[in-house]
Amino acid sequence: MSVIGWLLDEAQRPSLLERFPLIYGNVVAHHVTLQAKASEDTPPPQEVSAVIVGEADDGKGVQALVVELDGTTERPDGSTYHITWSLAAGRQARESNDIIRDHGWTPTERVPVRLRPARF
Repeated sequence: MSVIGWLLDEAQRPSLLERFPLIYGNVVAHHVTLQAKASEDTPPPQEVSAVIVGEADDGKGVQALVVELDGTTERPDGSTYHITWSLAAGRQARESNDIIRDHGWTPTERVPVRLRPARF
């Protein structure tokens, strides 16, 4: 099993880290998930138009940026497209789904982001 989704363009990452300051010490800023636990024969997704549209922070160690892909923030599984941005010690990236669902998110300036379809 693997994850399919989109990797953040490494060339754009430094400017995004400057634009969206880290709240917690562990930098993630790596990808947007389409499907966790995808079988090996599930193909990576298609290219998409992506825009950062919001931010979520539980105040306890999880920071995520909400991403709109081709006009929607809603993943097929009902969760929200996002990039886990930073984490405090002991926190995990998968917790971003929970904080967005349980605490919502705050709209930000719309910032285009380059993503590359991938399996990881």
